[in-house]
Amino acid sequence: MRAPREATTAPSPTAPATEAVLLVGGKGTRLRPLTVHTPKPMVPAAGVPFLTHQLARARAAGIEHIVLATSYLAEVFEPYFGDGSALGLHLEYVTETDPLGTGGAIRNAAHRLHSAPGDPVLVFNGDILTGLDIRALVATHRGAGADVSLHLTRVPDPRAFGLVPTDADGRVTAFLEKPQAPEEIVTDQINAGAYVFTRSVIDAIPAGRPVSVERETFPDLLAAGAHLQGMVDSTYWLDLGTPQAFVRGSADLVLGRAPSPAVPGRCGERLVLPGADVAEDAKLSGGTSVAARAVIGAGARVDGSAILPGAWIEPGAVVKNSLVGAGARVGSRTILDGVVVGDGAHVGPDNELRDGVRVWCGARIEQGAIRFSSDM
Repeated sequence: MRAPREATTAPSPTAPATEAVLLVGGKGTRLRPLTVHTPKPMVPAAGVPFLTHQLARARAAGIEHIVLATSYLAEVFEPYFGDGSALGLHLEYVTETDPLGTGGAIRNAAHRLHSAPGDPVLVFNGDILTGLDIRALVATHRGAGADVSLHLTRVPDPRAFGLVPTDADGRVTAFLEKPQAPEEIVTDQINAGAYVFTRSVIDAIPAGRPVSVERETFPDLLAAGAHLQGMVDSTYWLDLGTPQAFVRGSADLVLGRAPSPAVPGRCGERLVLPGADVAEDAKLSGGTSVAARAVIGAGARVDGSAILPGAWIEPGAVVKNSLVGAGARVGSRTILDGVVVGDGAHVGPDNELRDGVRVWCGARIEQGAIRFSSDM
């Protein structure tokens, strides 16, 4: 990719970012069985589809027009969000017929953008929960006169991520793949999955083929002498790619640790949506959310968990750091700790499931069939 400065208009120092591309096309393979029937941005977190939190935060930062780049189960999004007017947004939908990667998806959505060549466009991923100051990222982009600006965050162990070192002025100097040896860890800064592109840079991405911004677009821009700016923002950040992370993110939203104007109630230990039935002596804590039509039986204890619509937690069950899918049932005295129960599954009474177990959608586990501790 050529440096865009050779053929395009420079960003205006005062141009606001009023539109965005939101990448929501992934299959969410790591999140299965949560994503068997539901695209990952639509899995409920703190009582509403996770995507709702991202849209609401973008609107609060001044974004007015968002193009959703969809693919997997694309037909689910528009019936729920419509034209976006309920959120004060103008939403449009573009669907990939073949997987195009992150860069290809952005380019595929470009024809729905209204920005001028020099205007900033926010681009963000549909599986990142963050407290990023979006306005500050846009201001950094404008102030630096950058072609692309990246949200960077610092992590204690960056070995699982691509590293993004910057110079003293915050200008990106390299993109380094996951380090394998200690001497390769030259920074703790990683790509946090939110960007501001100057519109002309999006139009320069090759059309009609798969493109990765991380492996192709950004390195090629850097090699061509383009200005890529990094902004380190170390507020809340979580990749919701695994079930355990998703459950944690939902609880953090309820607790108020992760900011969102879309949480449908006051932040605290529990969030019970209208239409849920919770026994008086049931104990809900740790950011637990209970969706409409869910039932929590007498004496049940639910901690740091998400109970989706129509799920049933029978009397005396213990559910900790887990997600119980829509219409699923957890039997009396059963213990779940760090477990995902898929939609419509039935875990019978007196079972004990722990440590990352995934119960597939519609599966049935009979009474007392699985235990991690001795039979008491």
